[in-house]
Amino acid sequence: MNPQLMNPPLRKTNSNVSVSAQDQPQLINEVRKAIEKHTSIDKIKQKLGEEYSRCVCDQSISRYLRARSWNVKKAEKMLEASLIWRMNYKPEEIRWEHVAAEAETGKLYRSSFMDKQGRSILVMRPRCQNSKSTRAQIKYLVYCMENAIFHLPPEQEQMVWLIDFHGFSMSNISIKSTKETARILQDHYPERLGLAVLYNPPKFFEPFWKVVKPFLEPKTTSKVKFVYADDPSTKTFMENLFYIDRLESAFGGKNEAKFNIRIYAERMKEDDSKRFASHKGESSTTSTSTTLWQASTASEFNQTNTDSDSDGEKTKEEEMLAEAHKIATADGGGSGVRIEP
Repeated sequence: MNPQLMNPPLRKTNSNVSVSAQDQPQLINEVRKAIEKHTSIDKIKQKLGEEYSRCVCDQSISRYLRARSWNVKKAEKMLEASLIWRMNYKPEEIRWEHVAAEAETGKLYRSSFMDKQGRSILVMRPRCQNSKSTRAQIKYLVYCMENAIFHLPPEQEQMVWLIDFHGFSMSNISIKSTKETARILQDHYPERLGLAVLYNPPKFFEPFWKVVKPFLEPKTTSKVKFVYADDPSTKTFMENLFYIDRLESAFGGKNEAKFNIRIYAERMKEDDSKRFASHKGESSTTSTSTTLWQASTASEFNQTNTDSDSDGEKTKEEEMLAEAHKIATADGGGSGVRIEP
């Protein structure tokens, strides 16, 4: 017997587990069949319309399996939660006019170019935060995620986050917003983040990172890279990832163009038209929870997005801010010192 048939080649994945390419379709089908047996699957399909087909396609289920190390039951549970979330939150229906106020300062936007792997790029500037509402911030993040995914080429699934820490201050720190961002990214957009580049984070960001890191799964943490402009290896690192002529000068590139909200708004409106045209087969947005199961799910989601911090979160944030302030005072602003990831 052919030894290759007895021992099919293993395909390395982003998870800690390797599954043979031969076995992957079977695992994908197992997840799909399990989802189809859900007691409320007809309601989910009705509410999601064509969006449901996208959520249970092979490529999508594969991401959930990779995120859960190819464990079928865990992937099924994770995908089920995402279907419920999408049914209630309706991320595909968020339009530019719903989030335009959040975008005004350029705190978060999709770059007009891709990286060398064809991945969409989301640029973030914490210093430009213009909202105290976690709910509004997350809604805009979801809008940007959906937009970035819409622009991915067929062969690419992931995006890059470029985070510019120039001008970052302690007033830009929010454990609650960061925790909710991590939850949305990891629970409902698994394996969508390819890389997060933290560019020139100051030393006083370190206490915040120590508090936030436990919220992140190891796979997510491994994709976070601390990059410093004065590090000799940074130039090569960025050149390997990006086209320097297109990369913004804030990240060591040659593109001197600045964020322009008027130009960006027109881009997003045009994108919305294209995106909604591709979703035209989906159900309309009329949504009143008609089952106790749906009602409890919606209630749970709303609770996680409340704008009030728990006492525990406030205590952690106060302690972290005190430590950050101590570092900033002792270090003249905390810049120029490396953070250990």
